[in-house]
Amino acid sequence: MDAAHHPDHPPKRPVEPPRPSPGKPVEVRDRLRMSLVNRRAANWGLESAPWAPSKARGHVIDQLHSWGFREADDTAGNVAELLVSRAVNDGCRRVSLHLADQDRQALIVVLSHRAGLAVTDERLLPAVAALGATSCGADTAQDSRRLWAVLDL
Repeated sequence: MDAAHHPDHPPKRPVEPPRPSPGKPVEVRDRLRMSLVNRRAANWGLESAPWAPSKARGHVIDQLHSWGFREADDTAGNVAELLVSRAVNDGCRRVSLHLADQDRQALIVVLSHRAGLAVTDERLLPAVAALGATSCGADTAQDSRRLWAVLDL
């Protein structure tokens, strides 16, 4: 390469997050994003529509079958359907469905992407437990509500 050669464009710099301005407060997140590590996982984005709960049921059962679990069809399908139907009733535009397995247990998580929701109806968690969930819960952030259940496989 010729020592007198100069590139026509400046070198690329790595992308940096914006630096805080003096006097401007730094944004603080209410909760960390969900993270599933060291386990198999699958996720689907669903339109918030009346058919979404049955579609979620099919996704969960098909994925569990592909992982070799065939015993929990009714339980997993019913729990996924109930959680997604509750998220659809939130009036959001889309719903996220996440599934993970570890140590013969499955985790089903549903996010309804709508701001300003209350935690959940107090009848939901007992209904999820009655379907066969080992544990379940709900929490809310500024931008969404998260519903989850753990099932034995």
